[in-house]
Formats: sequence, structure tokens, C-alpha cells
Amino acid sequence: MKKWQVDELLVYQMDSREEMGRVSGEAVIDAICAVLERKEEANVMFAAAPSQNDVLETVMTSERIDWSRVNGFHMDEYIGLSAAAPQGFGNFLRTAVFNKRAFHEVFYINPEAVDAQAEAERYEELLYQHPMDVCILGVGENGHLAFNDPEEARFDDTKLVRTVQLDDVCRQQQVNDGCFASIDEVPKVAMTVTIPGLLRAERMFCVVPTARKAQAIAHMLEDRGISTSCPASVLRTKKGASLYLDSEAASLLAQKV
Repeated sequence: MKKWQVDELLVYQMDSREEMGRVSGEAVIDAICAVLERKEEANVMFAAAPSQNDVLETVMTSERIDWSRVNGFHMDEYIGLSAAAPQGFGNFLRTAVFNKRAFHEVFYINPEAVDAQAEAERYEELLYQHPMDVCILGVGENGHLAFNDPEEARFDDTKLVRTVQLDDVCRQQQVNDGCFASIDEVPKVAMTVTIPGLLRAERMFCVVPTARKAQAIAHMLEDRGISTSCPASVLRTKKGASLYLDSEAASLLAQKV
């Protein structure tokens, strides 16, 4: 394992995706357990993507966490999909996370909300009521965090949750991930926790495998500085944030320690 630091962000590079999932997962488990040692409940936000399968498998098979004291959240959702659509992020997390353990509470974003603005405000209020302790997230092929694509990301956003237009790179990623057969099937509008909303988490664990993310990781850490042209670069400003890469995701980095 290689370890280095970029501004405030701790970066870990593992040789394999399996090792990345195990090491990052154990760090997440330690963080949740540490919260439960000092608080009655822990609030944990999960990303919904195949890139998170490895870390989620490690976390969800742990017997160290008292899940009855954990509240679960997700960070984004399509608008306009049916509640039963398998591509829905709430449904992904229901299968991969929330149905596997008896959580204290789970808070879903409603993809069928008639009034998207009211739904965003409802979820925002939940985030104010439950300050996030741990956030597990990834980085998109365009450098996005959650559904904060480069044209939509705002580092100074006053909202914690908002509706956004998805760019074509983001939508194509959903096809590349095998979630949709073609880009025409991918919704163009979604709801997302904003960049400031994500950064409210005390600890952030960003887990990024595969060569498809290598260019975004190079932009994030080296090429473009801290800019909304690569929204993930904002993690470099976050104390308590860690980035976990496999060798493929790190393959375009010049600086490796």
C-alpha cells in the first residue's frame, strides 16, 4: 500500500481492487464504531454505484457495528424513475446495504415526488436534523461527487439538497456501469446532496477503482487544482477525508509515494 497527502486529503493506493475494498471498509468500520462510542446514534451516508461494491461488502459483513444505532441516508437519486425501477439509487442501496442489516432508521429520497423542490427541502431538513458522521462516496468519470457534475457543482451552495441537470458524461457512465442499456434511457434530471451538504460529514471515505476513473483522479489530485471543473478536487480542502484507489485508478498519477 502507498500513502501520501494532497493538501488535507489522505490518499491510499492499493495494488488490487479487493485490497482497496478491504482497507477502506475497515477504515469505515473503525469510524462508525468510534462515533457509537461517543454518541447514541451514528448517521451514515452511502453512495449508490457498482464502484462501491467492494467497500460496501466489507462494511456490511462486519459484526463490529451495532446497526440498530445507525441511521442510513443516500446522497442522490434520479427524478422521474418509478419507485420500483432497479436503476434507482434507493433500490440499489436497499439491496446492497439497507436490507442486509436492521438499521435504526433509513431515509430515502423519493424519485416519484410530484414536487421535486419540496422533496429536496424535506431531505435537506432531515440532514439538518441528523448531522452526518460518516460519508462513503466515489468519484465520477467527469470528476463529480454525488450528482454534482462540473456545470452544476457549487462550492458555495447555500442548499444542502437540490435538483440538477445531468451532463452526458455522467449519463454515459450509468451505461458504462451496466445500469442502463443506452444513454437515451438515462434520466436527465436528478436530486443530489450538494457539495457543501456532503462536506458537512465529519469523516469522508472516497473509494475509487478502475481505469475508467484514472483521468478524473489525475485531474482531482494534480492537473486542475481545486475547481468545479473537477468537483472531487474539493476533497483536498476537507480535514477527515480519505481517498482509496486501486492501481488502475491511480495509473495516470505522476506523484506516488
